[in-house]
Amino acid sequence: INRMARLLKVSRSGYYKWIELQKNPSGAAICREKLKAKILYFHSKSHGVYGSPRITADLFDAGIKLNHNTVASYMRDLGICGISPRLFKTTTISDPKAKYPEDLVKRHFSQEKLNALWTSDITYLKIGTGDVYLSAIRDECSSRVLGWALAYNMRTEIVTDALYQA
Repeated sequence: INRMARLLKVSRSGYYKWIELQKNPSGAAICREKLKAKILYFHSKSHGVYGSPRITADLFDAGIKLNHNTVASYMRDLGICGISPRLFKTTTISDPKAKYPEDLVKRHFSQEKLNALWTSDITYLKIGTGDVYLSAIRDECSSRVLGWALAYNMRTEIVTDALYQA
């Protein structure tokens, strides 16, 4: 015990006090562990999505009144956190009067042959200087990205550049 206490830089009396608490936990420690179990229950029930404010509301509905900061502290101790939804940015304004080309693949995107069907998509990414747009060309059979392009605007050139790369 002396050697362990010296190596861990704790007192011998502190070690024995810790051992005693492990054998006979205090009422507050038992209450904390029960609260942590309930927090884990509500977190798993939400499939890992809920953060401390929503779990606090669930606990309140269950008759347990806690501050959301306390719940957040317990969640940190447990190593769990909620998932914050990404803010949605509208990048396309559809024209209801527009005429669309005929659907040549009849919405059947899984192809059995390489280079039989290529698809494209544009998305935006946040970087240090602002938003950039990414266009990617993908082969639906292999699921490989064949070409891509980045631009600070969403003009036709971003798609044609990705297509030339593919």
